[in-house]
Amino acid sequence: MRQQTPTLARSWPIARVDEVEDRPFRVFTQRDLDRIEPLTRMSEEARFEMKVVSTVLPFRVNQYVVDELIDWDRVPDDPIYQLTFPQRGMLTDAHFERIAQLYRNGADKAVIEAAAHEVRLELNPHPADQMEMNMPRDAEGNRIEGIQHKYRETVLFFPSQGQTCHSYCTFCFRWAQFVGDKTLRIAASEARMLHGYLREHHEVTDLLFTGGDPMVMKTKHLQGYLEPLLAPEFDHIQTVRIGTKALSFWPHRFLGASDADELIDLLERMVKAGKHVALMAHYNHWREMETPAARAAIRRIRSTGAVIRAQGPLIKHINDDPAVWARMWKTQVSLGIIPYYFFVERDTGARNYFEVPLARAWEIYREAIQQVSGLARTARGPSMSASPGKVEVQGVSEINGEKVFVLRFIQGRNPDWVQRPFFAKYDDQATWLHHLKPAFGEEKWFWEDEYNAIRDDKVGAEA
Repeated sequence: MRQQTPTLARSWPIARVDEVEDRPFRVFTQRDLDRIEPLTRMSEEARFEMKVVSTVLPFRVNQYVVDELIDWDRVPDDPIYQLTFPQRGMLTDAHFERIAQLYRNGADKAVIEAAAHEVRLELNPHPADQMEMNMPRDAEGNRIEGIQHKYRETVLFFPSQGQTCHSYCTFCFRWAQFVGDKTLRIAASEARMLHGYLREHHEVTDLLFTGGDPMVMKTKHLQGYLEPLLAPEFDHIQTVRIGTKALSFWPHRFLGASDADELIDLLERMVKAGKHVALMAHYNHWREMETPAARAAIRRIRSTGAVIRAQGPLIKHINDDPAVWARMWKTQVSLGIIPYYFFVERDTGARNYFEVPLARAWEIYREAIQQVSGLARTARGPSMSASPGKVEVQGVSEINGEKVFVLRFIQGRNPDWVQRPFFAKYDDQATWLHHLKPAFGEEKWFWEDEYNAIRDDKVGAEA
């Protein structure tokens, strides 16, 4: 789907907090599909398809998204509608018909759920070996739940209170967190466990709170995790990142929520204490930044001294158009947000519906970057968060008569891999690292033996 987008040719006024009307948070899940007013105008078949898909993949949306972000006159092509509402193509025909037939036959709920669970297991619920290779172990060899430590300097933490979102993205690579299956979930409830791990790992400089969305938490819970980091024993933790979609899906979290003032105060105190605080905002389309509430929330966060960095994947049906990315990056810079990552859609969930070939991803990135100034060219990509590390497609070239992808590691399980260029045979259908083969007659990648040894060690420990 090619989206026609006008160029950004006007200033971006930002509403003050007191100019944004408070509104209650109202959420809809699968059982509420019949209560979403715009859906009542759709055909019964379309609503049935949503029911089938949302039986397998998680669905959650709120009234703000329905009322202010979706252009219902453009449905089903509207990008925010595609971002939040289930589409039949998100399941293969075989998977769809398996669940649909159960509904048509009046099967019991338990039977339907069992079938849905089997389908989920075929959708690569935990890509890039994140369960086997990223979760550290304590001195006794027990896996530490709720922490991932893939790269030397950075620890990811999954607070149990933040393992949901104000709305769910249909493409989300962490969809398995939200389907109610504890065996697929990554979460931790004890701040003590996190702080204990950080005390033992002084190589860690960056702590990333992720989920789900940590901004669904009450501020008092976030304080319990963050405030202890101000003690001198945590001086090695220089940067605190918070991954969030709240600026898009519920900006009122930073404005009129009951503890919004406490949240803003917490961010400000963290900054004044010397921590670099970064909200890693997930944006998929420029429309997410157009509402008065979104702009007021951005302004309020920036007033604390915290930085907002923007990242998101290239997604078919939503933003697979250079003009969308160029306008999004221009908008972000004008609002004081730093473009950070241009990701490739991960090989999980509904990837067959959303993925874009690497060759086309690079073309879109290149064409978009050419349309913006240097301040917007901070977005790195196209980047694949694969098991060995973050691999960037730097371009397509011809060397000694062979057409190749030029690749490099932005991050790697071994830091020595970072910034070392390597080459893959050109493949216009490849969508992920494991689809590629080394160029120039090489039998394996320069990092492959070491990676396999690391994986054998980690997976062996898991077994």
